[in-house]
Amino acid sequence: MQLKTGVECLSGTIRVPGDKSISHRSIMFGSLAKGVTKVYDILRGEDVLSTMQVFRELGVHIEDRGSVVEVHGLGFDGLQAPQKPLDMGNSGTSIRLISGVLAGQDFSATMFGDDSLSKRPMDRVTIPLKKMGVDISGQTERDLPPLTIKGNKNLQPISYQLPVASAQVKSALIFAALQAEGESVILEKELTRNHTEDMIRQFGGEISMDGKEIRIKGKQEFTAQEVVVPGDISSAAFWLVAGLIVPNSRIVLENVGINETRTGILDVIRAMGGKLTISNHDEIAKSATLTVEISDLHGTEIAGELIPRLIDELPIITLLATQANGTTIIRDAEELKVKETDRIQVVADALNSMGANITPTYDGMIIEGKTALHGANVNTFGDHRIGMMTAIAALLVQDGEVYLDRAEAINTSYPSFFADLDSLL
Repeated sequence: MQLKTGVECLSGTIRVPGDKSISHRSIMFGSLAKGVTKVYDILRGEDVLSTMQVFRELGVHIEDRGSVVEVHGLGFDGLQAPQKPLDMGNSGTSIRLISGVLAGQDFSATMFGDDSLSKRPMDRVTIPLKKMGVDISGQTERDLPPLTIKGNKNLQPISYQLPVASAQVKSALIFAALQAEGESVILEKELTRNHTEDMIRQFGGEISMDGKEIRIKGKQEFTAQEVVVPGDISSAAFWLVAGLIVPNSRIVLENVGINETRTGILDVIRAMGGKLTISNHDEIAKSATLTVEISDLHGTEIAGELIPRLIDELPIITLLATQANGTTIIRDAEELKVKETDRIQVVADALNSMGANITPTYDGMIIEGKTALHGANVNTFGDHRIGMMTAIAALLVQDGEVYLDRAEAINTSYPSFFADLDSLL
């Protein structure tokens, strides 16, 4: 696919697709609640559609009526054994969180995914689940998909310290703990996105959090709710960066989710001197309007507890850093190596092929700023965020053409991405 280059201005207002993390969880909690849950503004990307189809195969009736998705929940005890292996597509969120759901069931299931998902280690989930009494295993010592799981109706509670800062692993254990006998305690390495915890309370459950310690009582039941999904800040991130680095630009993003565990990119923009304003703040929905415009940026250091709050935005933040004055250093981001791709290496290779000066390190990158970008051929390797990052980078290119291989990966999280880009030109 040939990308647009040499853009002189971006201007306009966009309403980004619904938050992917919240969309996934709304289907999951709706399926596990009693009654009919209504979900508005859900993201219909391929990952979320995978979650919807999996729960259909577990016996849940889900109707997509366009303006609303209705989930006819069965409760934890109402799920049914699937008639065939469960296809998780490209979705790490689906396979990890649903592992926790299936942990307390009285049937067996096999979960598989595409080529990219099949390379992602699941041992970070399987190890603690085995401690709770679940028979679960995958391929090689890292438990790569396909995963086979035999649930246990008599799950044991767990006290577990997470070795990695991962909302997916935390959420998988929470789903298992909700079905266990007694109280489980989970200790986070760093605070990560808390959508699962928020949704437990929204659906009438109980969970207590004290710093990095989470306590969950087992054998809980949920009641159907109405869920309004805010816009995904991970999708908004591409336009935030575009507005800051494309000449003469000003972009307004409406209804963006600004949950405090997800707003690391806003902190980075401020630290780099970016022109960012936040308005129309909705305290209940945790959303707001974000406005950015072309800015004179400077390098910064991104590390520590900030990393889990922007882990999915680091590819586009890397592009942002290539256009800032000075050097930007990213540390403590080892988790990038086990995303859809090894994002440290793939991001560096993609942008360096376009003229950037990025040095990968074992846990991050060193990015030299103020580099002019030129044409190149870039492969997404099936990673949606690499595709969108490259499309934004191409807007700056004045010399040569930019071609993107496997551009269809963008449909994983943002099917309307190129239409929204056209609306800003």
